[in-house]
Amino acid sequence: MVTQEAIGIIKPDTIAEAAARRRARQRREGAIEGGLFLAALTSVAATVTIIAVLLSESIGFFRTVPLTDFFTDTLWTPLFANPHYGILPLLAGTLVTSGVGLLVAIPLGTVAAIYLSEFSSSRVREVMKPTLELLGAVPTVVYGYFALIVVTPALQYLWPDLPGFNMLGPGIVIGIMIMPFVISLSEDAMRAVPMVLREGSYAMGATRLQTAWRVVVPAATSGLVAAYVLGISRAVGETMVVAIAAGQNPNLTWNPLEPAATITAYIVQVALGDLPHGSIGYQSIFAAGLVLAVMTFAFNILGHMMRKRFREVY
Repeated sequence: MVTQEAIGIIKPDTIAEAAARRRARQRREGAIEGGLFLAALTSVAATVTIIAVLLSESIGFFRTVPLTDFFTDTLWTPLFANPHYGILPLLAGTLVTSGVGLLVAIPLGTVAAIYLSEFSSSRVREVMKPTLELLGAVPTVVYGYFALIVVTPALQYLWPDLPGFNMLGPGIVIGIMIMPFVISLSEDAMRAVPMVLREGSYAMGATRLQTAWRVVVPAATSGLVAAYVLGISRAVGETMVVAIAAGQNPNLTWNPLEPAATITAYIVQVALGDLPHGSIGYQSIFAAGLVLAVMTFAFNILGHMMRKRFREVY
């Protein structure tokens, strides 16, 4: 016996049910899409709000302090009787400690990523990578006291005249702290390189080291740059390590063996004080924070340009 379903006849109630299911599915998809849009909008709104707060508070500061004095004065003493508002000492301290950290994290992190990606066995990788990533879970205040109590005394064996507060020890610890980010992202970028490139290199007679250094690393340059930019941003914005171990005396010096204050350390120092809202001393932390935000934004723009360039090449 031939049924209605066999000859393709669909009942009206079946058509209505299918249309209802389709509308319900569209509503669910619309709700999910709206939730994803709100999540993305939240991050953008938070960024815009932070920039707006920094600008609104900094405008009052720069009405009192000229930009020329802010960027050319070599003294930063906003809390003294004779205040000076030159950002250069804080900027120098931030760049020196971040530079020392990057000199530690980038070479060691890249070498470790090459080993995990190209030379280690899967068992070793499964143990080492989570262990390295655990370093990112250590509170930064612990890193700060580690720099002050362990790293600095160890460095004083090499430089007996090294003061207890200096930029070298915190810089080294910052490098250790950001190494997990560099290693994890770099290793992921290298493992994403197609195996056909490695096989072609081996077919030409290259060794594993030559293949890793001359084929895999150049092909993964876009991901490596992203890892380095994240490390730079993390190093520039570090607070507790430098606040504890580098000192809080603004000192215009490029010598990492001397103590100095960074932008973040000054913000912490003033934020813990008792300054009236709207005073020039209170507004100075927003001006310093604005400089820090511009620095981080510039590093990210530079990283984006480099990623785009190397992605086109490779």
